[in-house]
Amino acid sequence: MNDKPVTDQEFRIRVHTTLSDIPSATWDALANPGWLLEPGGKLRKTQEIPALSASGQVGTSQAESSLEAVETTACIRESEDENSDYNPFISHAFLSSLEEAGCATANTGWLGQHLVLEEAGGAVHAALPCYLKNHSLGEYVFDHGWADAFHRAGGNYYPKLQSSVPFTPATGRRFLTAKGINRDIAIEALSNGLAQLCRRVGASSAHITFLTRQEWDALESQGYLRRTDQQFHWLNDGYSDFDEFLENLASRKRKQIRRERREAVKAGIEIEWITGSELTESHWDAFYEFYMDTGSRKWGRPYLNREFFSLLSERMADRILLIMAYRDGRPIAGALNLIGSSTLFGRNWGCVEDHPFLHFEVCYYQAIEFAIQHGLSRVEAGAQGTHKLARGYLPTTTYSAHWIAHPGLREAVGDYLIRERQAVEIENEALAEHSPFRRTSDSRPK
Repeated sequence: MNDKPVTDQEFRIRVHTTLSDIPSATWDALANPGWLLEPGGKLRKTQEIPALSASGQVGTSQAESSLEAVETTACIRESEDENSDYNPFISHAFLSSLEEAGCATANTGWLGQHLVLEEAGGAVHAALPCYLKNHSLGEYVFDHGWADAFHRAGGNYYPKLQSSVPFTPATGRRFLTAKGINRDIAIEALSNGLAQLCRRVGASSAHITFLTRQEWDALESQGYLRRTDQQFHWLNDGYSDFDEFLENLASRKRKQIRRERREAVKAGIEIEWITGSELTESHWDAFYEFYMDTGSRKWGRPYLNREFFSLLSERMADRILLIMAYRDGRPIAGALNLIGSSTLFGRNWGCVEDHPFLHFEVCYYQAIEFAIQHGLSRVEAGAQGTHKLARGYLPTTTYSAHWIAHPGLREAVGDYLIRERQAVEIENEALAEHSPFRRTSDSRPK
């Protein structure tokens, strides 16, 4: 291990308006160090790190895109990654599919402003996915009240900068570093660069959402306001099958889940897991119909288009789990999940027929069965939803960090967030008391 800092190199942060400017191997070595996503989405762990030399490879489509030189040293040493799991959402394949399909572009209010920390010679050390936005849609961390208050006070809240995975409320690293890079230094450099970019483009604020707890803690010293929220995640306590999971629940909850599962399929409904090479365009045609129906009824304008699902299937088929429900051979409902190295991420659901408890079966119970069968330790079932608690999904805190330029708005938001964090903590503790798990069970997830 070499703990000697590199002091004779000049570092800079370059801004890229599209991920197509950044080679996928370079990005993925930062996003998921130690993991290689092969064509089609086959995942394997590797000790080999793809070359990060970007001289002559990493270009930019934005004039004068380099921010001021980063006045810091990059201590190149081996350090334990805070999150060594593979996360599909921060991969080049997922993020570039959103851009290339036209879902996350300037036309939809998501102009790429991806920050890359590199040496003057071009070697890339770290990155931060980021977008310039003129609205607050598709984020799942709600700041509409802040925007309204600032507008009433005579300010312009938009544009703002948003570091997140568009339309995806899933926790993961936002500050991406390759193995051997000091994350504390990289976070300091990129977070300062984000604030600098905020001033340059005239944005009111910068928001980093669904980041890890470690990143959240590190940003407090960089002047970022810290926010918490709540999701519900299922934790695998080494169950051999679904019945063993049920045995750890209170009797009443166990009977309820068994009844719901029977009711969900009693109309002759069959459930199928589809992944990898089994995925076809006809599957995506059916799922897109479900997605559009549900999205149009819930929020009026679904964020994803049909092309996105085809691109995702082409690039990440092995990391996709499509759970489909059929009645009389006709697809009637489905749920899209993405597969990490230890987590199953539930994303989108839709249906064209209503059946009691079918949503719970397809989105929650089938996800649990898949996680148990494939040795995954967690299921993240998306944003919000206290109804998930009775199905074995426990309250979990999520994190976001916010840099606000205007002193008055910053003070008001900061005061609000103190009270909000306290409320989230109290609610999580109260909900945990209503856990469906038996109180006497030593194997009950903590």
